[in-house]
Amino acid sequence: MGKPLQSDAIMKALASLDGWQYESGKLLKTIDLKDFGEALIFINKVGQIAEKQNHHPEIINNYRRVTLKLCTHDAGDKVTEKDLTLAQAIQLLCSHD
Repeated sequence: MGKPLQSDAIMKALASLDGWQYESGKLLKTIDLKDFGEALIFINKVGQIAEKQNHHPEIINNYRRVTLKLCTHDAGDKVTEKDLTLAQAIQLLCSHD
């Protein structure tokens, strides 16, 4: 189980994560893609990263808009280092697309 991070540590980390927010106790990012097909490709790439890290985000898809929510379930649905690590990996994916 990861240790929940304090909000000041989360906010400091968010400074280097473009477009990510801390909302309702979760890390949140919404990405607008070209179309539904691009959204599905992106979701599958996120899924591969998440599977490798054994840390699975909440993914919401609405046509070409994908919303990701990250928290650590075994830490009481709080944000931990695991969430920041996954957010950083997703950020790299976003910057390469």
